Amino acid sequence: MDIKKELKDKQSFVEDVLKKYTIKEGKPKSIFESFNYSLFVGGKRIRPILLMESCKCVGGDTNEALPLMAAMEMIHTYSLIHDDLPCMDDDELRRGKPTNHTVYGEATALLAGDSLLNLAYETMLKGAKSSKDINRYVEAMNVIADSAGVKGMIAGQVMDMESEGKEPDGETLDFIHDNKTGAILRASVISGAVVGGATDDELKNLSEYARAIGLMFQVVDDILDVVSDEETLGKKVGMDSERNKMTYPYVYGLERSYEKVDELLNISLNSLSDFGSEADFLRELALYLAKRKN
Repeated sequence: MDIKKELKDKQSFVEDVLKKYTIKEGKPKSIFESFNYSLFVGGKRIRPILLMESCKCVGGDTNEALPLMAAMEMIHTYSLIHDDLPCMDDDELRRGKPTNHTVYGEATALLAGDSLLNLAYETMLKGAKSSKDINRYVEAMNVIADSAGVKGMIAGQVMDMESEGKEPDGETLDFIHDNKTGAILRASVISGAVVGGATDDELKNLSEYARAIGLMFQVVDDILDVVSDEETLGKKVGMDSERNKMTYPYVYGLERSYEKVDELLNISLNSLSDFGSEADFLRELALYLAKRKN
C-alpha cells in the first residue's frame, strides 16, 4: 500500500465532506471568513479519516459516518484556534500559515472557535434525522461529545497549562496526553466503529488501537518539537521547552521517548490481529504516524 497516496486521496475526500457541511458565507462576513480560514488552511485530516476507516473496518455504511467526520474535524479545528490564542500558547504559525488570531484578531478568533464547536453539534444533530440506526448514531455522538469536554480534551488542556514550569511528573504527563490529544483521536476510531455496528470484541480491539495511536501521536509531537525545524513542522519549534511544558522528552528524555513510540506502535498493530485485510489501512496509518516528520 502506498500510504502517502492513500492519505492524499482520503484527505481530498474529507475536504469535499467538509465543504458539504460547512456554512460558507453570511453576516457578518468576518466570522464566516475566520472559521473557514482555519477549517480549510490544510492539515492531515487524520481524525475524520480514522472515523471513516474504523467504520469500514467493521463493515459499516460510511454514509452514516459523514456528518460525524465533518463534526470531528470542526471540533479539532476549534481546539487549534483556541490553543493558539495569546491567553493559551500564543502561537503565530499553524500548518505553515498565520494563526487565526494573527489574521482576524483575538476576539474574532475566539468566536470562530466557538462557531466551529457549535456547527459540529448542529451537523451531527442534522445527520441524526437521516440515520438508519438512530441509537447507534446517538451513541457515536455521545462518544465524540465526551471526548471534547471536561472529561477529555478540555481537561487535558487545563492540566497542560497548570503543569507548566513544574517538576517532571509521569502521572501528570500521562493525564495530559491521554486527554488533550488522545481523547478525540480515540473518539474518532470508537465513534466510527460504533456507528458502523461493531461487535463488542471489535470495539474492544479498536479501542486498544485508538488508545495506542492517540498517545503515540502526541509523543511524536513532543519529539518533533525538539528535533524538527519550523519549515518542516509548519510552526515554531522548541516552544514546549521554552514554556517548560510537561512533555515526554522533558520527563523521560529523547531516547526513552523514541522507545515509547515503538512500544505503542507494536500495541496498535497487535490490537488489529483479529482483523483481516479490512484493517490494512489502519495498520499502515499507525506505521506512518510513528515515522511522520510533521
